[in-house]
Amino acid sequence: MSKRYCLALDLQNDAEGIAAYEKHHKEIWPEIAQSIQESGILSMQLYRWKTRLFMIMETEDDFSFEKKAEMDEKNPKVQEWESQMWQYQKALPGTLPGEKWQLMELIFDLDS
Repeated sequence: MSKRYCLALDLQNDAEGIAAYEKHHKEIWPEIAQSIQESGILSMQLYRWKTRLFMIMETEDDFSFEKKAEMDEKNPKVQEWESQMWQYQKALPGTLPGEKWQLMELIFDLDS
């Protein structure tokens, strides 16, 4: 059994920055992929519409955002990656300063 999470974030409205952001994700650092997998994330996809990003994550049942955050804080490579990506990213309207990916609420499921 697994869990699914969907999150949203915006990018800066800059075509060169968006292209660079996508290039980084086509050439993700091995340490970042390893960190994602070690946190209990089984699969992850990013989608983009203009400047809006949408992430879908399938995780193990015991996955926790708090545990992932703790792991990330202790990993210098993840901190370097996050710092580099933040230059392209922009918080969603209504978020607190520094908040990044926002968990979306499931409002419809055809299978239910």
